[in-house]
Amino acid sequence: MPIRKLSFIAAALLLTFPAWAQDSTVLRFSWWGGAGRHEATLKAIAAFERRNPGLKIKAEYMGFNGYLERLTTQIAGRSEPDVMQINWAWLGMFSKRGNGFTDLQAYRSQLALHQFDAADLELGRVAGKLNALPVSYSARVLLWNEAALARAGLSVPKTWDELFAAGRVFKAKYGDKAYPLDGELYDMMLLAQSYVQQKHGTPYVDPTQPRVAMSPAAALEWVQTYRRLITEHVAVPLPLRASLGGAEKPTEQQQDWVLGNWAGNYTWDSVIALRASTLNKQQKLVLGDFPTLPGAGNSGMFGRPTLMYAVGRNSKQPELAARFVNFLLTDPEAAEILGRSRGVPAAANSFELLLKAGKLPSLELAAHEQVKAQRQAGRVPMPSKLFEHARFHKFMREVFETVAYGKTTDQEAARRLVEEGNALLNRIK
Repeated sequence: MPIRKLSFIAAALLLTFPAWAQDSTVLRFSWWGGAGRHEATLKAIAAFERRNPGLKIKAEYMGFNGYLERLTTQIAGRSEPDVMQINWAWLGMFSKRGNGFTDLQAYRSQLALHQFDAADLELGRVAGKLNALPVSYSARVLLWNEAALARAGLSVPKTWDELFAAGRVFKAKYGDKAYPLDGELYDMMLLAQSYVQQKHGTPYVDPTQPRVAMSPAAALEWVQTYRRLITEHVAVPLPLRASLGGAEKPTEQQQDWVLGNWAGNYTWDSVIALRASTLNKQQKLVLGDFPTLPGAGNSGMFGRPTLMYAVGRNSKQPELAARFVNFLLTDPEAAEILGRSRGVPAAANSFELLLKAGKLPSLELAAHEQVKAQRQAGRVPMPSKLFEHARFHKFMREVFETVAYGKTTDQEAARRLVEEGNALLNRIK
């Protein structure tokens, strides 16, 4: 073949491949997770690299402990990864004015935004800028060991009254070590908040501005509802959990859960598989109705993106980074590889692919549909990002810990939640 013809073909190939494929390009991608998530993500990275010769994705992964601290240091030093897995609440920490991450709207040509519900996209906007895209959406649900309830002569509780009545039954039948419901401190704080939100119509933190939305009376009832869950033997007390290997030891690792002494769990729908993993064949995990007071304007169900992907504002390859994010979220090959390693996919085509392939277990699918129905009915209002801000979250937990260990009165705890809560929100806004 003539040399001139070879040169022409070579030039055509250079025009065909994107610019980043012509020279070696490196993108950094950081995430946290367990072994299963790491393995799946590395395979997805390899698939994207095969499609883009000359591109190298540098994987920066670890467990959750220490991830936020490392990312905080990187962002402060302007050395953050090109693509990073973040929690939704971190948008309120790193991008208060919407300029902490790359505005993905500027790269919409690389993104299949039509695959996401408008409500999901809105969760990633800050000050009108699309800072992140949701990987999945998760909300709190009630899981029940049907066999454990049956042994106590109970059916799955459907109302608040039935839930509190179950506590009395378990105490009468089995004594102090058996409980109808388990959950970590934050789980029980959220369950109590849902009751108060249904009754008073407002969450703890205003979703539109940095202030406490609960009145002093509602804040007091929040504390009293949490205390009632404990004193009426509904939920496992924090001191007892702490004595059994740590207050935050996961439910599925608790021997009393495995044996059916603890019959239920209030948790994220994204961890259903974990909760079911340690139950034997004599136990059956089922999804419960979300208890709602008659006439309540919303359910008080707490939901938000499980995880999000953001592109660093200092990325030198933001268009390529956006393309990689789109691959992870919407590409069929990526969906097949990643599966449910980060929850039930938010992108419509990825969800449908897993559904048709039978890769969405029935219980997880039922929980997903329950949450979806509540959202579509407008009964799951968007929470404030500041509610899960690291400093504010620590403050709330500290207040409720003093209640759990009997170191304060309900009235003093409620006062702190309102007065000190407002002061802290004003500082971190």
